[in-house]
Amino acid sequence: MNQPYVVPVSFAYDPRQACLFSFSAIGKKIEWMRENPNVCVEVDDVDDRFNWTTIVVFGRFDEIADSAEDRDLRQRALHLFNERSQWWLPGAAKPGGSDHHGVVLYRIHIDRMTGRRTVRSDVP
Repeated sequence: MNQPYVVPVSFAYDPRQACLFSFSAIGKKIEWMRENPNVCVEVDDVDDRFNWTTIVVFGRFDEIADSAEDRDLRQRALHLFNERSQWWLPGAAKPGGSDHHGVVLYRIHIDRMTGRRTVRSDVP
């Protein structure tokens, strides 16, 4: 595990808690985050080569248990996910649904962010 591991993820940003919510089937990504909770997430929004934004988030993985103590947190994550149409498709299963066995809901506590943006309206 002494090497970076980069994978695409679908997430919801929660500005109230300064975190990202996401979910995944149990696999290498979850195993590695459980072992080393320090993570880095890159978010890209590219219109074209002259108009783009990149944000890099440094944070900590926190698994959200299917427990009474985490009920409100799970509801908040599901509320944010439901603001987007068919949000669960990239993960192939809905956390909290009838087919949630083996699906891990988690959040990334945001420690710091950095990024770059370019906007050029004078492109021919």
